[in-house]
Amino acid sequence: MEDQEALGFEHMGLDPRLLQAVADLGWSRPTLIQEKAIPLALEGKDLLARARTGSGKTAAYAIPMLQLLLHKKATGPVMEQAVRGLVLVPTKELARQAQSMIQQLAAYCARDVRVANVSAAEDSASQRAVLMEKPDVVVGTPSRILNHLQQDSLKLRDSLELLVIDEADLLFSFGFEDELKSLLCYLPRIYQAFLMSATFNDDVQALKELVLHNPVTLKLHESQLPGPEQLQQFQVICETEEDKFLLLYALLKLSLIRGKALLFVNTLERGYRLRLFLEQFSIPSCVLNGELPLRSRCHIISQFNQGFYDCVIATDAEILGPPVKGKRRGRGAKGDNASDPESGVARGIDFHHVSAVLNFDLPPTPEAYVHRAGRTARANNPGIVLTFVLPTERSCLGKIEALLSGEGEAPILLPYQFQMEEIESFRYRCRDAMRSVTKQAIREARLKEIKEELLHSEKLKFLLLFVALYNLGRNGESCPPLGRLSSW
Repeated sequence: MEDQEALGFEHMGLDPRLLQAVADLGWSRPTLIQEKAIPLALEGKDLLARARTGSGKTAAYAIPMLQLLLHKKATGPVMEQAVRGLVLVPTKELARQAQSMIQQLAAYCARDVRVANVSAAEDSASQRAVLMEKPDVVVGTPSRILNHLQQDSLKLRDSLELLVIDEADLLFSFGFEDELKSLLCYLPRIYQAFLMSATFNDDVQALKELVLHNPVTLKLHESQLPGPEQLQQFQVICETEEDKFLLLYALLKLSLIRGKALLFVNTLERGYRLRLFLEQFSIPSCVLNGELPLRSRCHIISQFNQGFYDCVIATDAEILGPPVKGKRRGRGAKGDNASDPESGVARGIDFHHVSAVLNFDLPPTPEAYVHRAGRTARANNPGIVLTFVLPTERSCLGKIEALLSGEGEAPILLPYQFQMEEIESFRYRCRDAMRSVTKQAIREARLKEIKEELLHSEKLKFLLLFVALYNLGRNGESCPPLGRLSSW
């Protein structure tokens, strides 16, 4: 099978409408996971598939799901409208992305296949209305799906035919073990299931026993990151913290890094420090802050994808590291770890056309490096990763290289050919800009974002309107006409 010519989408027996959608997405050939998984899924087999981030896992399950639904509707007896596909993901951002990808693939059959995302807890009422229409595919986190099952707004026991668990290795670590086990009690005894994962850990093995029946295991022989012909990886030793800021300024200001870039730091405070530093030189950037609501975070990602920003600053604490196993991340934690318990960006979320990932701070673990680097060189696009390293961090860098290279192999992270002496003339301006970014300035920047979020909150506007009307009533004043309320 390995020696055979690669199987194209047109040879998989797919509905012409799916092939047209695939063509519109610009996919000339399937990725390795898609080539191997789609035919097996169409044969009705359960799948346990491991493939790296950015390898096209979402389409690998979405295409056969849509094909099976379309085939059944076209050839089988007339059936009552019902939910027949369920996609479980660990975070709300991933749910949005999965829904978006499925809808893009169903662009030419949207009347025949409807998709609903029920991951946002604040939209329960509207979700119940959507579920009453019985969409063909429902996407959500285990906690939200279980909530709807318990409220009887979602019924799957007599209709579900296909279950997908995406990013399976994260579900238990995000604290969904109990919800998932409870959720399975609401499903029929027989259904087809796919487990998609970036790694095969103990949690995935436990899920395999719970969900799959005689599965085919796809453990693709591919590196954790693309090869050097697609992804170039460099490291540069910075003697001081000041050198890191100086080098970043030079790279961005002199356009040595072209296209869109993701800048990774190790704390949220560092993210705002970096953003304020870049503002001194009129280099626009934004911080992806896990303290802000889902809609705001998705808006930032959308603006980045549309070209409003060329630089997004992100942190491991907010978007990379899963919470402690068995415990759900809480709201309002101290320090920089306060974030939405079902938010998560680094694994799987698509930042479109990222040319470069800059590790301004060295990743805390080799695995974190892989997830950061996985934001660029996705699908068949090229990319670059540049990691800043302080002299005291050489041992940590060695662990990263050991994970990527293996014993006896040449280093993957090549030295970045750059002479710091050539940018010494910028050091004074850089040092002055660093001094201007005080702790007070950082606190004010974070507070300003929160205030702006409050001012743009529709719920807050309604609350303020209610309070205003209540106070008018107490003072004996007449309420304004309804037509004028929108101007308040």
